[in-house]
Amino acid sequence: MRMTTTLPIDALHAVFGERLETDALLAPFTSARIGGPADALITAHSAEELAKTVSRLWEMSVPFILLGGGSNLLVSDKGVRGVVVLNRAKAVQFTDEARPRVWAESGAVFSNLSNRVAARGYTGLEWAATVPGTVGGAVYGNAGAFGGDMAGSLRYADVLTRQGREQLTAAQMGYGYRTSVMKRGELEGVILAAELRLDFGEKESVLARMREITEQRKSTQPPGASMGSMFKNPEGNYAGRLLEEAGLKGAHIGNAVISPVHANFFVSNGETNAADVKALIDLAQETVKEKFGVQLELEIELVGEW
Repeated sequence: MRMTTTLPIDALHAVFGERLETDALLAPFTSARIGGPADALITAHSAEELAKTVSRLWEMSVPFILLGGGSNLLVSDKGVRGVVVLNRAKAVQFTDEARPRVWAESGAVFSNLSNRVAARGYTGLEWAATVPGTVGGAVYGNAGAFGGDMAGSLRYADVLTRQGREQLTAAQMGYGYRTSVMKRGELEGVILAAELRLDFGEKESVLARMREITEQRKSTQPPGASMGSMFKNPEGNYAGRLLEEAGLKGAHIGNAVISPVHANFFVSNGETNAADVKALIDLAQETVKEKFGVQLELEIELVGEW
């Protein structure tokens, strides 16, 4: 049973007006289409609006989480106590100088940005052709695929902290495998935008590489709604391989299924709730630990009341 909200709803309405939605279902805003309601939802349509929204919530001491593309996370069926800020800041600007670069607001869909880069004949973001989620999520979690990652692409991230705005380089983001100072909780802030490195390329070659990556992704990963890779790869091994060798491909709880195509992806076989996905996560971790002595670490984040 959901708890009654303790948010100052009247005060929030006074500040945010019609931008504030109460008891807003989050499932439509997640890639897995799973999740209960948030006490309140506020949408930001630009980096400036996002910065002002977050600053006001900090001033009001109101707890919030930021939601972009809704990938790489699982929202509880009970939902989220507090405010969810929905990031729809999607502006993109290209700079053509000695070496090209692209600046994008953090709500821009990363795979779409990769395709826009390729369409201009620039190279450097082919690896992101099928990466789910937003630019902000990619910066936050050091997204990577097909030999590239954010650590190698980021020039700087425009980050809002309680002390103000600052530009953080990849080194200052403290990147590791699918992590950063922000994801580890070492720095409190919100990513507003990012500037990424590019190079001049040959358009047809760049587009051909994009098609190759897309086809490879289609042949090795399941289609449909999912949260992306469920577990981080343990050092010297692969989570999907361990899950497969543990006999877990096709295992299911309710309508949550460990994909028969790739065991590190959990998919829905019909309408699925978060509790079943979480139970399947626990089963996978317990089985792999028992069989191989390896503790699988989640790559996704659990959000809300559990």
